[in-house]
Amino acid sequence: MWKNCLKLLPILLITGCAATFTRLTAEQQPRNDKNQYLVETSFTSSQQSLRWDTIKVSVLANGQAYPMTPVLQLTNRWEGYIPVPANENSVNYRFKFDYKYNSFGHPPQPATTNSPVYTLKIAD
Repeated sequence: MWKNCLKLLPILLITGCAATFTRLTAEQQPRNDKNQYLVETSFTSSQQSLRWDTIKVSVLANGQAYPMTPVLQLTNRWEGYIPVPANENSVNYRFKFDYKYNSFGHPPQPATTNSPVYTLKIAD
């Protein structure tokens, strides 16, 4: 019986720490004269050891990382700007979450989680 439970342990550990990303940005935005576009995300996790006060979020686009800032009065939402050159009609991007988590018998450990890749289309 206990051997069957041990077989399920990796599954329980993976699903117990599951992260959910929600893109809060429209898939398409009108072109603007600054070529800077606001992207927003929210992040939830059932990982109880996650230290929410250590989360640093960036958005990765065009091979660059751009910092995101927390949205005031919300604990799990961030926003930031990504550039899209005037001659481009879309950009692929993803969110990167760097954080620490509590580890038994050790100081807090660093970890990184990435969102899926999203595409932002720019309409003329």
